[in-house]
Amino acid sequence: MQLLAQTRRVAGAIGLAVLLLPSGALSQSLTDALIAAYRNSNLLEQNRAVLRAADEDVAQAVADLRPVVNFIARTRAEVFPGADIGARSTSLSASLNLSADVTVHDFGRGRLAVEAAQANVLAVRAGLVELEQRVLLNAVAAFMEVRSAADQVALRESNVRLIEQELNAARERFEVGEVTRTDVSIAEARLAGARSELAAAQGDLTVAREEYRLATGTAPGQLRAPPALPATASTLDAAQNLARHNHPAIQAVQQEVAAAELNAERAARARQGTVSAGASAGVSASRSTLRGLGSGSSLDGSIGAELSYRRPLYQGGALPSQVRQARARRDASRAELHQTVAEVLQGVARAWSNAEVAAARIEASRLQIDAAETSFEGIREEATLGARTTLDVLNAEQELLDARGALVDAQAAQQVAAYAVLEAMGLLTVDHLNLGIPTYDPEAYFNAVRNAPARSPQGEALDRVLQSLGRD
Repeated sequence: MQLLAQTRRVAGAIGLAVLLLPSGALSQSLTDALIAAYRNSNLLEQNRAVLRAADEDVAQAVADLRPVVNFIARTRAEVFPGADIGARSTSLSASLNLSADVTVHDFGRGRLAVEAAQANVLAVRAGLVELEQRVLLNAVAAFMEVRSAADQVALRESNVRLIEQELNAARERFEVGEVTRTDVSIAEARLAGARSELAAAQGDLTVAREEYRLATGTAPGQLRAPPALPATASTLDAAQNLARHNHPAIQAVQQEVAAAELNAERAARARQGTVSAGASAGVSASRSTLRGLGSGSSLDGSIGAELSYRRPLYQGGALPSQVRQARARRDASRAELHQTVAEVLQGVARAWSNAEVAAARIEASRLQIDAAETSFEGIREEATLGARTTLDVLNAEQELLDARGALVDAQAAQQVAAYAVLEAMGLLTVDHLNLGIPTYDPEAYFNAVRNAPARSPQGEALDRVLQSLGRD
């Protein structure tokens, strides 16, 4: 009976190991992991730079509508050998010119270019939000994987201790002739297998910790129990309707369609030509020398202006090809939008199903644990009376261990699935989760460059934005 009590205490430790892990003394929460992932993500930093580059496309499109002023300085030296070496002449000239050119009327192509660049900026912004969602979901998955792996290690350690006691009991009973050598060998084999499973679980924990470091940029300490599951939607249909309006993948492609339509219109208007104006002012000086005859110099100045209209008549079929190409890209973007909507809705349904499956697994695992505990206790007590073998006890213990391990995995899967539903709906963001940290403001840089500043208070504002982003 003393051995039975010891066995029951060790078996109880299998369940308590998981329950004792999430205590108030543990230091890192899921919120901490999400904040670290957002702050330390190299992928987010990379794509913020991509967004700033897209902002500059707007500035360049605006700049194309403005005058272009050039300053040109030239100098030229020439030598004119004559038939007679003594008659050789030299000439030295220099000129300074200032020219300005501006597009007066391009039939709206410049304005369309600005609008297309702005649509592309909005598409890249939506892509940045989509990446933010993936970064946060990876952090959730990494957090739960570490906790699950740590719980599995605790279960395996308890399992090893329990089988060690079973082996010691089998050896004692073998010495008094109650069991055969076979029972001892079975326990020894099961112990070796349990130690192997423990080593594998410890390896999984090491891998999970490295995955956590990659996902969050920090090393995991001891992790607190995750908070209550986040609120999602009342029904699958409601979740899908929210995804239609909120998912950044759909918003990104919508802006890409808008840009493609604007670019198609630009291509069609290219045949209408361009009205441009130009002005120039310059001064030139020259000096020539003829050996034996002396030298002379001159100074001239000029001012000019022109207005021109250029319209393409024939370019070997290039213009019609460009129009067809732009329209084909527009049609491709429209088809991509339909496909993206379908994929997002399918993703919502998949995430929703995974969440329901995880909840069902948890309920089934708890029922399985209750039954396995009752079975284990009964078989172990029957074994003390000689009605059960060591193998029966070990098998019952293994079933209990598997049930507890399944519960650990199902609980982790439920957490990840809940956040995956949020991600599928387009709501897994720092703002929606209310993490309480400053977030990247894409408007700040865009507002500083949207009007293509050169040197002005706008340029100084741009410098301040770059400094706030930690950029030179």
